[in-house]
Amino acid sequence: MLRWFRFFSVWPLWALHAMGWLGGWLAWTLSPTYRHRFLANARQAGLRWWDVLGAVGHAGCMSAELPRLWLGRPAPVQWAEDQAAMDAYAAGQGVLFLTPHMGCFEITAQALASRFGAEHGSLTVLYRPARHAGLGEVMALARNRPGLEAVPTTLAGVRQMIKALRAGHAVGLLPDQVPPEGMGQWAPFFGKPAYTMTLGARLALQTGARVVLIWGERLSFGRGFRLHTQTLGHDLSPDLDVAVVQINQAMERLVSVCPQQYLWGYARYKSPRQDS
Repeated sequence: MLRWFRFFSVWPLWALHAMGWLGGWLAWTLSPTYRHRFLANARQAGLRWWDVLGAVGHAGCMSAELPRLWLGRPAPVQWAEDQAAMDAYAAGQGVLFLTPHMGCFEITAQALASRFGAEHGSLTVLYRPARHAGLGEVMALARNRPGLEAVPTTLAGVRQMIKALRAGHAVGLLPDQVPPEGMGQWAPFFGKPAYTMTLGARLALQTGARVVLIWGERLSFGRGFRLHTQTLGHDLSPDLDVAVVQINQAMERLVSVCPQQYLWGYARYKSPRQDS
């Protein structure tokens, strides 16, 4: 698998995105289950088919661009807004970056590490170890780089994240990812109960870290990515149940900005898995 990733890592972004766009529509055409879930999730958010049409192709681009992002030369990145990130780092209380399954969330971690790592320390991100040995090798090469530290979804990994925040460093999470059973709670997401991780809220409440919302916009014609940051807009409630709902609401606001790049085919409303 590493050989194939290296082969595609030298392709230009426009070619990878073109291939991915075709792959996204192929998956849509061939999988009724995927198509039904995609449309059901979009309808749950109050969106119509033409509001999310582009998300079919963007889902394919997300997969196709990985070899370049993981093993290739750095992709072009520009910052639309960075003041929220700079202010949060300057506060010295640790920074919790939250991003939904929207646009290119791989580039957000890389861009933060490149922009702020030298001055403010490494960004710590969670990852679930790959079941396929070949993919695990690729991920290990890709996600542990200067300014970026990947930790597993274990108690030890969570402790490393707490340690990083208390040292004034940053942590990155995708809070709309369904956690294993026992690591979340049911909370509304676009008006429907979704099993939601509590980790983000717990980290912020336990460490006093500043919460910053971030997402990586995928630009057209392989021109790279544009990073957007903003504050949460309010303090998190000290009540964990309320804080989890507030984070879900923040993710809803981000998704509403660019629904064409959200991963509507993700099984957001599934029951949690048993963590082995």
